[in-house]
Amino acid sequence: MMPDLGKYADAVLGSYAVTIVLLVALIGHSVWRGRRVRRQLAEIQARNGK
Repeated sequence: MMPDLGKYADAVLGSYAVTIVLLVALIGHSVWRGRRVRRQLAEIQARNGK
């Protein structure tokens, strides 16, 4: 159910779209970095014999 946004519909929907894209990019970057750091930690621990 979408409220009537009138003449501001493009701006509001565009803002929602930009927000969703930025959130997806931020979450994707966080997941990618977490995996990279976890892999680096495993390599360091393997090197140190832990």
